[in-house]
Amino acid sequence: MITTRSQVFTPNAMARVVIGWVAVLVLAATQHLLTPPVPSVTLALVLAGVVVIITVCSFGVVTQAEQLARRMGDPYGSLVLTISIVLIEVILISAVMLGPGDHTTIGRDSVMAVSMIILNLVVGAAVFIATHKHGPLGHNHTGTASYSGMLIMLLALAFVLPAQLDHQGTYPPGVAITIAVGTLLSYTYFLYRQMFHQPHHFAETDPMSIAASRGHSSGGADDDTPSPRQPIGEIFRAHRAEILLRILLLVITVIPVIILAQHMAALLDDGLGRTNLPIELAGVLIAAIVFLPETITALRAGLAGEMQRVINLCHGALVSTVSFTIPAVLLIGLATGQTVVLAESAVNIALLAVTMLVTITNFLAPKLTVMHALPHLILFVVYVLMLFS
Repeated sequence: MITTRSQVFTPNAMARVVIGWVAVLVLAATQHLLTPPVPSVTLALVLAGVVVIITVCSFGVVTQAEQLARRMGDPYGSLVLTISIVLIEVILISAVMLGPGDHTTIGRDSVMAVSMIILNLVVGAAVFIATHKHGPLGHNHTGTASYSGMLIMLLALAFVLPAQLDHQGTYPPGVAITIAVGTLLSYTYFLYRQMFHQPHHFAETDPMSIAASRGHSSGGADDDTPSPRQPIGEIFRAHRAEILLRILLLVITVIPVIILAQHMAALLDDGLGRTNLPIELAGVLIAAIVFLPETITALRAGLAGEMQRVINLCHGALVSTVSFTIPAVLLIGLATGQTVVLAESAVNIALLAVTMLVTITNFLAPKLTVMHALPHLILFVVYVLMLFS
């Protein structure tokens, strides 16, 4: 146990934890000095410092996520990272809604930004990197199709259906409860099937990806590293201490990332308010920062040629985000009497529809190539341009 603890809580890992939490405490203690308007030089320095610290902590999160993936295999390793980040983000969004102020569109805006970033920017970049380096790569079509089906249903319920109702973009109370509970139950069953009955549908299938995954696993690993197809119960029993300690370290490293990103929101609003840039750009930047650990992990998986892991990380992250965030804001809205607007604009609904059509079409291909990355990247550029329109 002592050896395991020393292997997990390395000096580098603990240094990242300390840096992250010290930054959180410093920002909390100096919050009164950062009340808008903040002097321009101070604002720029604080923002730059926060971005650097978030990046440092993010690489610590990525290290633990990769070690968990090595030990547990996919989809379990990816799920730990995804659910940790999403749950903490949902807790912070819930805290904002329960605080003072009007936050009618916080759920819609955050999920929309995350959707465009993950489905287009991160997927496009990861597929481009993977296929440019390794050539055409296959993936597990059954698992990928499962994600696509969930995403179509979740995004339609979150953004499209409310726009068709005559309730100013909101759900009536009875419908809101049904949508919230139904979404949570659907995701719970999806997660149950993914983890315990169909994990092989989310494992690598391309020979190149399998070789890359095993090569990545063996890098610095013990000789007793389990095969990804070994039952998760056996893996957990054999390596319980290491797995639990790495999950703990991942969580205490990722919490400062998300708290610091929330502190950045007010600073970015202040900074963008002094320019001609759209204030909505702040939401996109914050979403990108919050999911920076997941983004780095997906890009590294792409660099290693692990295409299914890229899909598990990206599509899995968005399924989790929508499944937790939308029910959370709907139920909090009902409990507190706040209005929760979910209906998206016609432009964003069109972008979502095209994104899902491109996603389904691309991932039906037997092999992914560089050409499959280009539509995703172009769609993200168009999304950003629409923010300025």
